[in-house]
Amino acid sequence: MSEVIHIFDISVVLDDVPYRAQVVGRPTGNIWEGWIEFESLDGSDVRRTGRETTQPNRDALTYWATGLSGTYLEGALLRALEPLIVPPRMQPAVPFFQAPAPGRPAAATRPTDRAVLNPFSVAAKGEELLRRELGALRGWHLRNIIRAYGLADATTDLERLTEAQLIEIIVARVQPG
Repeated sequence: MSEVIHIFDISVVLDDVPYRAQVVGRPTGNIWEGWIEFESLDGSDVRRTGRETTQPNRDALTYWATGLSGTYLEGALLRALEPLIVPPRMQPAVPFFQAPAPGRPAAATRPTDRAVLNPFSVAAKGEELLRRELGALRGWHLRNIIRAYGLADATTDLERLTEAQLIEIIVARVQPG
């Protein structure tokens, strides 16, 4: 059963209408829930908020209520006056397929032809810039550049090379002359 926990001495005024506020609570299982009720001083309007708090017991709810400020009460009154907008219930989605797409062969899943930069255009601006740009990339990016621009022969095992070694291959192959 619900009960008034605390009545505020101050009025909350909204649009020139003063409201009396009180915290109301009730036990639900092993906790107490609290909300705020507002009554216009002329008795023409009564509103309540949704649950504002849950507390472990009545004393904790009383303590919470006595700490509420006028600003908090103004916000709670606004929440009580604004209608709760409940989104329309959506129909459950129906899957288009009953299983994922078939897998691809391992070779087809590697992005071997996707280079994040054109080493020739960067090298045209200087070797130092090329080395800085390449140094910022991970090994798999460097391998993709080598593969995409054909900078190593098919017998070179790129997977075994360090990032520094991959950079040296690229720099050596794109330098003019």
